[in-house]
Amino acid sequence: MPDADFLLFLNRSARYGNELAEIREMKRKKHRISINRRNFVQWSSVIGGSVLALPAFEALAATGSGKPEKSSSKLSGYNKAQEPDAIIRTACPGHNCGGRCLLKVHVTGGVITRIETDDRPYDGIDDPQLRACVRGRAYRKRQYHPDRLKYPMKRTGKRGEGKFERISWDEALTIMHSRITDIKTRFGNSAIYVPYGTGSYNNTNGRWPAARLMNLIGGALGYYNSYSWASINVATPYVYGTLDTGNQRQDWLNSKYIIMWSWNPAEMKDGTNSDYMIRKARENGARTICIDPRMSLSAISLADEWIPIRPGTDTAMMSAMAYVIITEKLTDDEFIRRCCIGFDKSQMPQGYENEESYSEYILGTRDGVPKTPGWAEKITSVPAATIARIAREYATAKPAVLYQGYGMQRRAYGEEVVRAGAVLAAITGNVGVPGGWASGLANQVGGAPFWTVLPMGTNPVKGRIPVYLWTEAITRGREMTAATDGLQGADRLDNNIKLIWSVASNILMNQHSNLNRTAKILRDEKLVEFIAVQDNFLTSTAMFADLVLPACTQFEVWGVSDGWKYGEEVILMPRVVEPPFETKSDYRICAELAQKFGVYDEFTEGGRDEMAWTQWIIDEVYRKRWFPEMPVFRVMSASNQGVYSRKVEKPKVAFEEFRKDPAANPLRTPSGKVELFSARLKEMNNPEIPPVPKYIQEWESPFGPEAKKYPLQAMGHHYMPRVHSTHNNNPWTMEAFPQVVFMNPADAASRNLKNGDMVRVWNDRGIIALPCRITRKIMPGLVDIPQGAWYKPDSEGIDRGGCINTLTSEKWTPLAKGNPQHTIMVQVEKQIR
Repeated sequence: MPDADFLLFLNRSARYGNELAEIREMKRKKHRISINRRNFVQWSSVIGGSVLALPAFEALAATGSGKPEKSSSKLSGYNKAQEPDAIIRTACPGHNCGGRCLLKVHVTGGVITRIETDDRPYDGIDDPQLRACVRGRAYRKRQYHPDRLKYPMKRTGKRGEGKFERISWDEALTIMHSRITDIKTRFGNSAIYVPYGTGSYNNTNGRWPAARLMNLIGGALGYYNSYSWASINVATPYVYGTLDTGNQRQDWLNSKYIIMWSWNPAEMKDGTNSDYMIRKARENGARTICIDPRMSLSAISLADEWIPIRPGTDTAMMSAMAYVIITEKLTDDEFIRRCCIGFDKSQMPQGYENEESYSEYILGTRDGVPKTPGWAEKITSVPAATIARIAREYATAKPAVLYQGYGMQRRAYGEEVVRAGAVLAAITGNVGVPGGWASGLANQVGGAPFWTVLPMGTNPVKGRIPVYLWTEAITRGREMTAATDGLQGADRLDNNIKLIWSVASNILMNQHSNLNRTAKILRDEKLVEFIAVQDNFLTSTAMFADLVLPACTQFEVWGVSDGWKYGEEVILMPRVVEPPFETKSDYRICAELAQKFGVYDEFTEGGRDEMAWTQWIIDEVYRKRWFPEMPVFRVMSASNQGVYSRKVEKPKVAFEEFRKDPAANPLRTPSGKVELFSARLKEMNNPEIPPVPKYIQEWESPFGPEAKKYPLQAMGHHYMPRVHSTHNNNPWTMEAFPQVVFMNPADAASRNLKNGDMVRVWNDRGIIALPCRITRKIMPGLVDIPQGAWYKPDSEGIDRGGCINTLTSEKWTPLAKGNPQHTIMVQVEKQIR
């Protein structure tokens, strides 16, 4: 039997690539074990830890949760006495990890004792198994964590102190009804806000039932966009007129060259099996390049070459690549002529003939600055020769993929890099062809995502704010306008936010920026009069609640999930175990509150519970709209197969018909073509929103005066042990991947730091304290503080949880009004105490 160190290594490394240092360590210890993609599933299922003792719940078979399956494990050393009462197939709770995976959950005596993953006999490239990562397989440590919220509580101390007392559900719902009614009466429904939150994605759980209820009782202030994709969501349609710019992933096997630019599917997923598809493309002969400031697990396991780049300068490198492609005549002139507008002076839209075209910007015709590889090297730190070589390879490989990750658009001018990447795809003719890729957001053409299809109804409150500007709506909501703040649906707001009902969300005090500023805002009860938080744990957001409501996990409620951004599957999520203690599902909480508001029948549509809604969603939505061939709910639930998936036999290609005949199949842009120059952006007359994509120096930058005081850039990547802030308290995942600040040896040496030293990282917005990890897998001048750690300020205001948002800025991007949370400058030194 392998020792504990090696089993931990398997958990960390399988299917995501082995870090070189760890490989050397394994060789040194002379372990001898064969591991492949399938037997890792078996090994990981017997790894460490006893199940937390809890009162045994009713056997699963008695809950109506589907047909139980007897265990068939033949693993050596597996005790038959441990065989479960039932094995239930369900979707991994996910929490917006970027994937949708299948779990096999072992239940004994009403308790989850083991979690495996997809083992369906077919595993072809056209319909691969949906295998869970270490987060999904470690989920029972979260499910049975001793800190689970057990009963409703109300605040007894100051807001943010975390002092609460237990109350009954009747009192809790009475408080909710009373406070919502009071705010509605004194201010109106537009003073109520149900914030963005991705802590639950199964239709019947999460914020969706709360939004449905609010729409039945007068509505609430709305929002648009997301924290993940704000800039790419807005910028992509300015080029293509749609967000559906992605081919189906099986088409990657037709590619000859793949650039993973700021993209890390091995950790953050971006669709179950995206990393697997890249591997298969490599096996099929594709060369893969990873451009990223850090040597990510994707760079290690999926790439032929890693190119480190200074954060925030990607548009400069893309512009220099365009310079090489244009000057060396590597452009696809026929595609540009037929399908694009704004490439040069001959292609400018009517009325804009005298404006700067894309090629004029690249060649420096008007500003006198040719965007050469030498120009870009000084900005990006990428050698000019490397930039030129990558440009030539990308332009001549035919066909090629430039996949844009989302970290590079969560920056000060995130819209520019999105458009710059899409333009590179266009001028090289990689749009609308098998094996190519249009870039941009790249939703799968003609398919996913659906995500949530529970009917919300119509919100009577028409005003919608950019999702990132909710603190502005608290402090100056009545002053917000469409022109200055991106307000939609109304000329002005008629209220500031006065009541927040946070469901399955840790946005308020963890995932939003400048947490010390945010805490000051939320502590002021004259600003926000009431905060209710509905969650599984007393998160950093729940610490600021006036009322805390304990919610079920997705293992404790019926629901349904579908393929995230990609994928052709629907996964049934039966109730696996009973809700513990006094927890209730988000839907049940809302239904009981609907009773107090007198809209129970409307909310439940005649008494539907979560199981009935799940049946309705499968039979009336998924089957009728997208998957007519899939089994009805009755058959699907009785079979305990867990998932319906549709084979991808011929991958769909975005813009294929447009490319064949752009006149007959125009894009939904004003010109009907790919817009390298946007007249709509020109009319905004804002130098921070240029009509052609340009490199703009960020407002916090190594090249600015702020670098004298704060010389290091900081970033916060999506980290293997967490999904955003979910799993931060999971002992298994966090033991394997503890919260540290990663820094280059050169930066550590100049500060006399050793590996493991406790350091303070700070700027004008705050201070965090955490251990340092010194590694050459991050470029000099940059530190990486993985995002999602829980904010835990001590009595001196130092965040001991290591949350990067203690340091981030609340300033927003110019076009999307989105979050620029990777644009940060900091200083690091040894923490004395």
